[in-house]
Amino acid sequence: MKFEDHCNESIIKLGKPFKEVHFWLDEFMGAPGIGARHRRKRHHLEGIAEVRRLFGDRAAEAARLHIIADLKMEGWKEYDHFPTDENDYVNMGLF
Repeated sequence: MKFEDHCNESIIKLGKPFKEVHFWLDEFMGAPGIGARHRRKRHHLEGIAEVRRLFGDRAAEAARLHIIADLKMEGWKEYDHFPTDENDYVNMGLF
């Protein structure tokens, strides 16, 4: 999902774009050799907890929505196990 799409979903569901959250979650996307594999770094429960610590409870909900949207792009379903941390994410075969 594109940055703008994540922001628009946040506006629709939470009333504001939470740009700082989406930037933070995708910070490693431009790192050499990482690309979509950046998701393993912060797209999990540990990442949501860090967003909560850095930006607050509402921001954590924006992070959860962002991560779910991206997981679905990889074939994840709502009833599937939600990754807990980077190792779990990788062990699930998600990158």
